[in-house]
Amino acid sequence: MSALGHTAGGGAHPTAAHVPAPTRKPGRAAYLLLLPGALWLLVFFVIPLVQLFTVSLQSGFPGFPGYYYRDVNFGNYLTALTEFAPHFGRSLLYAGLATVFTFLLGYPLAYAIAFKSGRWRNVMLIAVIAPFFTSFILRTIAWRQILADEGPIASSLNALNLLPSGRITETWVAVVAGLTYNFLPFMVLPIYASLERADPRVIEAGGDLYANGFTTFRTVTLPISMPGVIAGTLLTFIPAAGDYVNAELLGSDRSTKMVGNVIESQFFRVLGGFPVAAALSFTLMALILAMVFLYIRRFGTEELL
Repeated sequence: MSALGHTAGGGAHPTAAHVPAPTRKPGRAAYLLLLPGALWLLVFFVIPLVQLFTVSLQSGFPGFPGYYYRDVNFGNYLTALTEFAPHFGRSLLYAGLATVFTFLLGYPLAYAIAFKSGRWRNVMLIAVIAPFFTSFILRTIAWRQILADEGPIASSLNALNLLPSGRITETWVAVVAGLTYNFLPFMVLPIYASLERADPRVIEAGGDLYANGFTTFRTVTLPISMPGVIAGTLLTFIPAAGDYVNAELLGSDRSTKMVGNVIESQFFRVLGGFPVAAALSFTLMALILAMVFLYIRRFGTEELL
């Protein structure tokens, strides 16, 4: 059948198949439904963020520590980037290591829950989320007891001469281990959600096409689960980079402090440290946003873009 219809006079005109469907504009009800959430973000996110930025530009009164005046003092950011550069490096390094370890531990666990758990699936899911029923600080203190010098792990490694320093606590290893433990569920659950929605027949098709297990995983299973991997990576890396509890309870006084510890100290322990603390917070946020943007552009999927 021709794509053009003919009129009585022989002229041609587009058929109904070529007429674009009318677009439906959002009604007033849609905007009203968005209003509570928008107000919540405005009051509890945007306004505090603007206030924090203004504080980061303030200057202290000479001779009156703890008193400030409104200014445009970008020297606070220079202090944040120079004096506390090692803390930024540690934060990004520890968060990156924790993200890698949570992925290496979490992906096999998520795969097992999605495809191999059978009637134990709910039990395994409960075991993954059970730590959330305990305080974050209490879990970290418990981890300190596990890694203590007289604990079974440190004692066993010392007996095998595998601990050069003779201890695990107050080292970067303890901090990264605590971050990995505390944020492991944030990696497992998104990956499980992606794998659970996958069609098993698509994965089985790899075997039908004579692909071995590793090739099937690399070309079929992993791409299917990439939305969950990306979500889990972001949910792990972002809070881990700003964490200060693990470094405070599991690390040492100086060599393992992260930028979150410096921000906490500047806000609550250093007289007149508010502007520098605010500058540190904004600098950390900018670094994380830049890294997340590059990560999404490089590995992101259409769902996340």
